[in-house]
Amino acid sequence: MALRSRYTFAVKSAFWLAILVSALAAAWILARVRRAIRARERAAEERAALLLAGLALPAATPANPAPQSMRAVAADGLAQQKLLFESAQKSGDAGEPALAIQLYARLLARYPSSGFSEQARAGVEAQKRKLVKD
Repeated sequence: MALRSRYTFAVKSAFWLAILVSALAAAWILARVRRAIRARERAAEERAALLLAGLALPAATPANPAPQSMRAVAADGLAQQKLLFESAQKSGDAGEPALAIQLYARLLARYPSSGFSEQARAGVEAQKRKLVKD
């Protein structure tokens, strides 16, 4: 009989311990989820505040910010031109004359008065000759 009471005590203790651990785990998970939700809400509020500050910022900026932005656009345009030209050259060297012609055409269409325009036109003619040979 004493053995049976010890067994039931151990089973009851294990059951209540499992219930207690489950309740603590559920509370921990709930607290973690609530913390994550609050962090997302704070991040959303910060983004909204930055957006509103950014919308209000152009009115407070000086009237002539164009020279820096024009230089950045010009530098970006030159980089884009160089990238298009080099990729057209490489595709021509790789034996893809149709792709090279398309890339040269894109370069000439976007930047007709570019420094690469003469080289691009010569490249188009060379690729057309390769295309006709094939």
